[in-house]
Amino acid sequence: MVACRILKCHKNLEKDDLNTPRHSTLECFQFIVEDLNEAISLLPETIEKSSENYGKIDGNFALAFKAKVLLYKASPQFNPTNPYGNSYWNEAYEANKQAYEQLKANGYGLIDDYYNIALEEKNKETVFAVINTYPNKVASYDYGVRPGSESRGAASAVPTWEFVKSFPMIDGKSYSDPSSAYYKTEEQFLQSYWKDRDPRFEKSIVWNGKIYEVSGKAGKRQYTAVGIAADLDNFGTNPAAQTPSENLNRYSGFFILKNSKLSLKQTEVETQYDVDYIVMRFAEVMLNYAETANEMGDLATAMSLLREIRQRAGILPGNDGNYGIIASTKEQMRDAILAERNIELCFEGHRFWDLRRLRKLHLLDNTTKHGIEAIAINPDGSEMDLGIASELARTYQLKEENFKYRVLQVPNSGAKVNIVPDTYYFFPVSQSVLDKNPKIEQNKDWGGTFDPTIH
Repeated sequence: MVACRILKCHKNLEKDDLNTPRHSTLECFQFIVEDLNEAISLLPETIEKSSENYGKIDGNFALAFKAKVLLYKASPQFNPTNPYGNSYWNEAYEANKQAYEQLKANGYGLIDDYYNIALEEKNKETVFAVINTYPNKVASYDYGVRPGSESRGAASAVPTWEFVKSFPMIDGKSYSDPSSAYYKTEEQFLQSYWKDRDPRFEKSIVWNGKIYEVSGKAGKRQYTAVGIAADLDNFGTNPAAQTPSENLNRYSGFFILKNSKLSLKQTEVETQYDVDYIVMRFAEVMLNYAETANEMGDLATAMSLLREIRQRAGILPGNDGNYGIIASTKEQMRDAILAERNIELCFEGHRFWDLRRLRKLHLLDNTTKHGIEAIAINPDGSEMDLGIASELARTYQLKEENFKYRVLQVPNSGAKVNIVPDTYYFFPVSQSVLDKNPKIEQNKDWGGTFDPTIH
């Protein structure tokens, strides 16, 4: 966050000195909150979904956004010396509690089917959205996530094997948790990763052999196996394929399903994707509230909110009714909330910013990314002739269990994430900004003296 340079609007731009020094981060937060409070007092509290003004900011979104601002203010990113004991958490809790209660009273809530959170536009979960309407305004999302054979080029974003593993099983527990009824060894899980998962997995990810009825193709299954899948879809190093995959540095054997408009044909995907972009939905309001409630010692409220989200997801409640959540301490609940955000809000642009505001970028240190190669097999486990496999695949007769799976590193060069430096918690001020105003101080750790934390 770059601190504000001007806290009050100037009325005379010709005479006023615009080359002012940076104000402290705390002053900037105060200004933002004051601005939002004024907006809340002037805006209509609710703009109905049927209104011609839908898509404009109303008091509900302004209140929820203020609550999010205060969550950031209290966060470890801005309070590294006192990440969870600072007084700002109480302020954040009160704001998030108010936002949750007001929005719920005004009819906001979780919709029944997680798959439709964006595809069912103007639903009760949408707090604020950017309106896309073909042909006036479209987006490129589907173009970037579809398999290349169903788009206009290679996919630019794919899930990793690490992320696939992070989805819980249907009982809400990890596949590696011995207390789970669906416990599996690493090898057992690798060969059956699509089975008995959190239903959000099926509604978010495309995998080899999965039913994927895109472009009106009834019964279509998506394949990623080299020698079987289209060149713009495949991933792997199977030597029997003769023609190696060209996607080893950009693919993973998985694609993104969430928020994809499957009805669009290949020729339409680049120019006609007009699903509204959701800036905030009620599930995020709930998770923000849960996080602040936990920091105030209200684990019961945090647990109740997580249970509600998992219930909507379709996870089994279990004998204790906690949907697989194990969190009896504040520290355990922090981890549970972060894990839930990773799944519930996946592909919505939250993960990096969550790790950053919580000062958890170190979780990426020395990590590598991996994908899964699929190789068609016969009933006895031997590798299937690729000519036969390709013929079966043309009529979608090969299912997930007709393949064996192995893990490959992405990129195949062996590159990995090095130590993520603390300087990433606050980026530098652009040199072009510094050139325009000599009074602007660069952030410390980037050659300057300005401390962007609250101190």
